[in-house]
Amino acid sequence: MPRGPRPDRATNLGAHRDTAMQLTLEPLAWLFTAGVLAHNLEEALYLPAWSRTAGRWHAPVGRREFAFAVTVLSGVLVVLATLAFSAEAKSLWAHLFTGYVFAMVVNVLVPHVAGTVALRRYLPGTATAVLFNLPLGGLFLHQALAQGFVDGSRLVWFAPATAVLLLASIPLLFALGRRLLRVST
Repeated sequence: MPRGPRPDRATNLGAHRDTAMQLTLEPLAWLFTAGVLAHNLEEALYLPAWSRTAGRWHAPVGRREFAFAVTVLSGVLVVLATLAFSAEAKSLWAHLFTGYVFAMVVNVLVPHVAGTVALRRYLPGTATAVLFNLPLGGLFLHQALAQGFVDGSRLVWFAPATAVLLLASIPLLFALGRRLLRVST
C-alpha cells in the first residue's frame, strides 16, 4: 500500500488541543455565568432586607435599586462571556471576562464568607457563591491561564482593575436605579 505524506502529528495534536479548549473552556465559562446568575438572583431576593440590619457591613439598599444594579451587572457578564468566546484568545474581551471571573471569586471571600463569619449569621449570596462561583470561577481561572485563553502578565493587572471597576460601579448603579425607578413610577 503506497504511503503518502504523513500529516504533521504536532499540528494534529495542536488542532486537538484547540478543539479541547473550545469544548471545555467555553462551557465552563457558561456554567460559571449560570452560577453567577443564580448568585445574583439569591442576592436580589434576600439581600435588600438583610441590608437593613447589616450595620457597617452593608448600607441599606432598596429591593428595586438592588435588582436594577444586579440586572445590569448580570447583563454585562453575559455580554462579556459572549464577546470573549466570539473573539480570539488573549483578546481584550477574554481578559475582561476573566477579570470579571476573578472579581466574583474574590467576592466569595469578601464580603460573603467574611461577612457570614464576622456577623455570625448568613449573608445572602454566600451559599451560591461557595457552591458555584468559587469552584467554577477558580477552575475557569486555572484553565484560562493553562490553555492560553489569557496572558498571565496582562491578567495580573486586568483582574484587579476589573474587580475595582465592578466594585466602583455598584453604588453608581444603585444611585442610577433609584433615579430611574423614581422617575418611572
